[in-house]
Amino acid sequence: MSHVSENQPLGTPTWVDLGIPDLARGQEFYQAVFGWDFEDWSGYSVALLDGRKVAGISGYAEGPDHWWNVYLATDDCAATAEKVREAGGRIVNEPDAMADLGFMAAAVDAVGAPFSLWQGKKMVGCEVVNEPGALVRNDLTTPDPAAARRFYATVFDFTLDTNPDLPSMDFTFLRRPDGHEIGGIMGSQTAHRSRWSTTFEVADTDDTATKAIKAGGRVVDTEDMIYGRFAVLLDPFGTEFSVIARPSN
Repeated sequence: MSHVSENQPLGTPTWVDLGIPDLARGQEFYQAVFGWDFEDWSGYSVALLDGRKVAGISGYAEGPDHWWNVYLATDDCAATAEKVREAGGRIVNEPDAMADLGFMAAAVDAVGAPFSLWQGKKMVGCEVVNEPGALVRNDLTTPDPAAARRFYATVFDFTLDTNPDLPSMDFTFLRRPDGHEIGGIMGSQTAHRSRWSTTFEVADTDDTATKAIKAGGRVVDTEDMIYGRFAVLLDPFGTEFSVIARPSN
């Protein structure tokens, strides 16, 4: 369990949110799956786990494609946005103040994966992580892992480590300068595009998958891996996300 009350160090996934066409239906689904409550912020719904912020859901979405968007922490949104440009990415929405909550910018990395930057003020981002119902990790899947590794190491000062636990996979750990793992890059030549994925921790993967089906979602895959029992799910709008029940120590 980890409660967060301060801004996270540079590059740490600090917030996730989702844009879908039917906010009420989305709230119903994710409440059934994760037990979230919701607080309305004028069309932007903040998901709460035991009263602490864990994610955001918006009722605004264009087109048929929906995904969980990851926000990476920065203490200077404008400066990090400039580094994104210098490293071969682009800024879709320039750094802007979100009232007194913080500063946000929307970006696309050098391999075409969307992500956002967050410089917290009144709102630090997720207030609880690494427990059932909360964010546990984010990973980038891309057909061009070498370019992705260069981009994120340049912008966020990440170090890059291979994964000896998964020798058959092209997987690289992304670590902050203090050694903390913030996620990873999965090289996949079959990936149609580059995209960050979002994984939430759960107490029981199969039980969560059953809840998702009953609430109108689908199960894409379930498997046991070295880090726990993992499942890829789809919400009623086709949004992909993952869940994992980690082994108890």
